[in-house]
Amino acid sequence: MSDLAEELSRLLGPAAIRQGADQDQYLRDSTEMQGLVGRADAVVAPADVEAVQELVSWCYERGIPIIPRGGGTGFAGGAVPVEGGVVCSLERLNRVLSFQPEHWQMQVEAGVTTARIHQRAQESGLLFPPNPGASEQSQIGGNLACNAGGPRSFKYGVTGRWVTGLEAVVAAGRLVRFGGPLRKDVAGYDLKALIIGSEGTLGVIVRAWLRLVPAPEAVRAVVAAFPSHASGLEALSRICSSGLQPATIEFFDAGCLSAARASFPGGLAAEARFLIVSESDGAETEAESVAAGVREALVEGAISAEMIASRSGLERLTRWRNGISFAVSARRGGKVSEDISVPLDMFGPAVEEVLVVGRRFDLEACSWGHAGDGNLHATFMIDARSPEQRSAAEEAAQALFAWTLAVGGSVSGEHGLGWIKRQQFDRQFGPLEAELQRGIKALFDPRGLFNPGKKISVA
Repeated sequence: MSDLAEELSRLLGPAAIRQGADQDQYLRDSTEMQGLVGRADAVVAPADVEAVQELVSWCYERGIPIIPRGGGTGFAGGAVPVEGGVVCSLERLNRVLSFQPEHWQMQVEAGVTTARIHQRAQESGLLFPPNPGASEQSQIGGNLACNAGGPRSFKYGVTGRWVTGLEAVVAAGRLVRFGGPLRKDVAGYDLKALIIGSEGTLGVIVRAWLRLVPAPEAVRAVVAAFPSHASGLEALSRICSSGLQPATIEFFDAGCLSAARASFPGGLAAEARFLIVSESDGAETEAESVAAGVREALVEGAISAEMIASRSGLERLTRWRNGISFAVSARRGGKVSEDISVPLDMFGPAVEEVLVVGRRFDLEACSWGHAGDGNLHATFMIDARSPEQRSAAEEAAQALFAWTLAVGGSVSGEHGLGWIKRQQFDRQFGPLEAELQRGIKALFDPRGLFNPGKKISVA
């Protein structure tokens, strides 16, 4: 055990220390395929909020960086200790502190998994709408730190919309609370919204109050296959202009279908080149009515447009959707995937631009994602063992970012900037906007010790 780990063991107790082979998993996230693996001076898992305070105070006194970590499912390197420091895993802060189903509310610690929150809510006939991927592994603290989205964001919004309050440990180990169990509170600045999406650069989120809603009585899915990108994109425009609000509007382009066609439940027509999957929920009559309207908007030009109502059918469809990323990765053995977001009138051009950029860099490309939000998972498939292909994919991503910003988009719709996209900060924000954000960082973290190098590039 290193001298630093021994000191932290005395401070937090031996059970908090992660070392040896156990430490390796804390040095990476889902960007490992891009070659990003960090190094840590120590990895700890504090037992409670007070221990997090002690750790932050101890590190702040000594000028040691603190890297907060949830489930490690991020796609931007936000939880990777790239330049050393102490990784603070929130895995042991895993208690549901209170659950008031009659008030549609739950208070949890940061290490509670998304799946557990979904399950507790569901057992009482309630719904926690945010559903980013890897729910069995992802933790609510990490979801908040990235303001995670997911397929249901079209109707229900991103994670931050469902948080009424949170507590965080900030500089020198102080515990602050913004918001709480109140449904309405406009007494001060909305500092809660600053912490949400800050990617661990302002402090360590330790607790949150979550808002729930009654679970929908019914869910209906519509699956429509199209012979071309053009016909599929026209259908997406018809949904958006229809006035309907399904819970999800997901799309999958030709390259994506090539990778995942074989596993699609019930099979796909050989000529299918673009797929739209939309779910509608609510009361039985509402879900049925909205789904019927969606199907009507999609049927023109479609090879097929089917409604799915059975639980087993919906579950099979969800499993296929959740496996898309793995299927695309398996195509070449690896991938570089970016979550660009564009204005809705530029969504069709964005789908095509991914392919244009891929051809420019001699890479197989595809995209899928949240069409209702203008959010694409733009993907370049690579042999992860090839430095040349990794380099080409990184150049392709830079070219795609430049195009995205030129049309008024964002380089990240839901994954954050983290380490991978930190250099995009000054490209997306003007000098004044960047200065104000750096001022917020300096106010919360005057020594620059919370997740240094992430989110905001050094000026």
